[in-house]
Amino acid sequence: MNISTLRGALFTSAAIVCAVSSPVQAAAQTRQFAIDAQLAETAITQLGRQGDIQIIAARRLTHAVRANAVRGEMSVDEALARLLAGTGLVARRTGPGSYAIVARSAPQPTGHRAMTLTSLTAAPANATASQDAPIPASRAESEATTPDEPPAGSEILVTGFRATLAKAQDLKRRAVNLTESIMAEDMAKMPDLNLSESIQRLPGVAISREGGEGRNITLRGFSPDFTRTTLNGMEVPASSDGLDSGGFTINAGRAFDFHVFASELFNRIDVQKTQRASIEEGGIAGTVDLYSAKPFDFKGFHVVGSAQGGYNTITRKVDPRATVMVSDTFADDRIGVLLSAAYSKRTVYQEGLSSVRWTSPFVNGDSWADTNPTVTGTPEDCGAADRLDCLWAPRLPRADFFGNDQKRLGLTGSIQAKPIDGLTISLDALYSQLDNDRYSYNSMEWLLTHGTPGNFVGQTPLSFTVAPDGKQLVAAAFDDVTSWYESRHQTSTSKFRQFVLSGDYEVTDAIKVDAMVGKARDTADRSELRFYARSIPHYYSYDYSDNKDVATLDYGNYDPNDPGNFINATTAANRLNNVVKDNFTTKANVTFTKDRFTAQAGVAYNRRLVRYSEAQGDLPSYEPSDYMTSFPVSHFGSGVVSGGLPTFAVIDFDAIGASGLISPNYTTNVAAGWEVVEKTTGGFGEVTGEIDIGAMTLRLDGGVRWVRTDVESRAVIAGSPVEVKRHYDNLLPSFNAALNITPDLVARFAYARSMTRPGLASLNIAAPVFEYTTRTVSNLGNPALKPYLSNDFDLGFEWYFSKGGLFAVGVFKKNIISSLTTSVVQQSVPQEYWAAIYADPRYDASYQADPATAQYTFYSTVNSPDGNSVKGLEATLNVPFTFLPGLFSYFGIASNYTHVTARDSTGLSPNSYNFTAYYDTGNLGLRVSINKRDDYLLSEPGGNGHVQERKYGPTQVDLSAYYNLTKRLSLNVQGINITNEKERIYGTGDGSQYLVREFSKTGAQWFVGARYQF
Repeated sequence: MNISTLRGALFTSAAIVCAVSSPVQAAAQTRQFAIDAQLAETAITQLGRQGDIQIIAARRLTHAVRANAVRGEMSVDEALARLLAGTGLVARRTGPGSYAIVARSAPQPTGHRAMTLTSLTAAPANATASQDAPIPASRAESEATTPDEPPAGSEILVTGFRATLAKAQDLKRRAVNLTESIMAEDMAKMPDLNLSESIQRLPGVAISREGGEGRNITLRGFSPDFTRTTLNGMEVPASSDGLDSGGFTINAGRAFDFHVFASELFNRIDVQKTQRASIEEGGIAGTVDLYSAKPFDFKGFHVVGSAQGGYNTITRKVDPRATVMVSDTFADDRIGVLLSAAYSKRTVYQEGLSSVRWTSPFVNGDSWADTNPTVTGTPEDCGAADRLDCLWAPRLPRADFFGNDQKRLGLTGSIQAKPIDGLTISLDALYSQLDNDRYSYNSMEWLLTHGTPGNFVGQTPLSFTVAPDGKQLVAAAFDDVTSWYESRHQTSTSKFRQFVLSGDYEVTDAIKVDAMVGKARDTADRSELRFYARSIPHYYSYDYSDNKDVATLDYGNYDPNDPGNFINATTAANRLNNVVKDNFTTKANVTFTKDRFTAQAGVAYNRRLVRYSEAQGDLPSYEPSDYMTSFPVSHFGSGVVSGGLPTFAVIDFDAIGASGLISPNYTTNVAAGWEVVEKTTGGFGEVTGEIDIGAMTLRLDGGVRWVRTDVESRAVIAGSPVEVKRHYDNLLPSFNAALNITPDLVARFAYARSMTRPGLASLNIAAPVFEYTTRTVSNLGNPALKPYLSNDFDLGFEWYFSKGGLFAVGVFKKNIISSLTTSVVQQSVPQEYWAAIYADPRYDASYQADPATAQYTFYSTVNSPDGNSVKGLEATLNVPFTFLPGLFSYFGIASNYTHVTARDSTGLSPNSYNFTAYYDTGNLGLRVSINKRDDYLLSEPGGNGHVQERKYGPTQVDLSAYYNLTKRLSLNVQGINITNEKERIYGTGDGSQYLVREFSKTGAQWFVGARYQF
């Protein structure tokens, strides 16, 4: 007899002995149960947790079956009987503390008599059980085989990554509205660097990256402002610093910066794609719900700890990443406490070459110096006096280095209590801090303006090589070019704090009340010190002939690394920026359940505040040679092009700091500061239920939500404080239908009226420009703006096949019936501004511009009935290869594809897909994920004469692997961006060109570590 067979025989014998000797004790022991009438899949899970037993139930049996409520103190056997009464399902004991759910007509296992729970009287708590406990036929077989090869015909235990897919699909399947979910494989085990990188794997989701890390999400083709984000039940803000190429320096808008949070703090993410009346308004694209762990999610004492070391192929540095979570329940599981912490350091170098946009002298309003350069090729005629002035050339060609040292800390705490039966109270707290210390160095050569050299501008053309299309200077050489070498030091800190107190009380079996109150505050501070060191005139050439993204550079005899070649330096920026976002939420709901229908009503109040401020420091000029040093990275650009990028001298910030050149004093720019407050009061009514249509089950949800929005916008204008108040009301109906055609086939339809409130930049009234001689107003926000409104339609089909397989396809259309546009409007000046105008020293009564009587011309944002139309298709295919023999049964794929079209396509990738291939036994796993999106529009028109400016849609490849050394200890390897994908922004010139603005890479990131759980 071999070892594995002997081990199986011993296990089987022990199980039989235990089953024979312990049923009386198990049946007699009583526990407290509190389970609602609900779908059997969820109810069985709850009973297993509350009864401290293991229950095995096949999804094909429990799907769409509704279980009964179970309340009070009773034995496990009695609770199971009550739960399953009238469902056609019964529970059979398979061992001490373990049960299997089978159909009532299922045959008894051969050679054993199983106790069948058919009614409350079938197994009273004080009865003596004499039945033998059945042992599944597959158990002995599974014990007699190797862990990596399942026996033929046996059920495969679903664990690891495959289990998370199955859990997420169960949530999608049971939801009456269209929902996508991500589940952590285990406590504190989200697989990515931050939340946006996890969410990108869902259909309809694409992310924008900055510095190699995901930052914002685009859902169903809409920009980030159109997606609402909640954390533990309340809407939350999150802001952080960014690069200039990201479009802003600090986020003061509605977009949620997901990279502020460590992914390990969360164990579940839901994306609500269709509306329900019970979902708060604000996200036309959808709502992202984030959930941190709570102690009642687990049972008893649990400790999880993990540690990793991360290596980046460009920085060549090793960074730490660690997580710990402790959870315990006690006092008969009526009190629970959970604490978790996640800490990481990350060194990121974003290296590359950029043009800072291309432009032509003709577009720029000037011309090349008349030096008769050697010209290869024929320039086209654009109407300029000299055809050479039609040629597009880089404005400020430069090598780029952005060096980021990041620290991310996350803490969560949760206390839960069940002081009486039916009442659960939770207090949840979350803290997150992201610190970034960034040094940026850019070797700009002055081609921004064209013409005779002098005063650090201009150049002398020597030779031009014209592209075959006659539109572009693919290569050029100049004399008398001035270097404007830029050195920047930026520090930023983003802090997020949230406290949520929530509770739910089951008044009766039919009535439930839940309520919550929460407060979240996010602060983002940023400081910037920027210098330009300007050089003596010198030779410079570039050549894009061999690489359209990275030019070959030549300085001739000039040495850009010699500080002596720089003769002037200016302080370009010395400023502080601060954004505070403060949210307060309170809401309460009451739910009434009768048979198969549930009615719910609720009220909610929100207060959202956003405050922006900035301060300005001194801007001295100085002699640069004493404050310059050599380039700080010896292998600069080696991960971008072969041989690397040319280095250059940079400002020594330590020397500047010790010199006293920069005063520590800052002056607040009062005129630039602003504050916007939104107060919303709303209520809803919703009915959910199900009816049978022959052999089919139709699940329905319908309701309406009403909300009033009060806006307060404040600023100081011409030294006078100004406050503008406006309000509006909205009524938002919604309807969802899910038809269970068969237990495995679901058809969906949804309609809703949804809304997204105007962007904060459109509401703030800071720094307007009043021109009294022309009676015009510009740069003035409009607090009277009403929201975007959309009529949303969804239709979809889902097929749940095999063991965890899913094929889903859906189409959607969102008709924006009210949007925003910039317009010229003749109107009276609102009275709130009169005092500021009268106090303005530039105002004079002789201009005949009295705001109380004169009409002004406003250049501002207004509401428009001309909206956008967004249409799309989403498809999902998840296939676990459990139908294959042997080792092949552990393989599988998880994939999805999205196609979206819109009239306004800003930020929209027409096509995107995600594909994951995995091998997972539960003890050993490997998966490779590919995420791809098409190029997308950044702006139209683009800057400097471009018809459009676009961003490259990257192909992100990630890898993850683990091996369980023991039940508690596992080793893991993760690879993020393992192909070192490029980041690229480009302009289209006259609409037909490809003119790179920025090209960079951030390197592949590898993590190796271990994880222990108890």
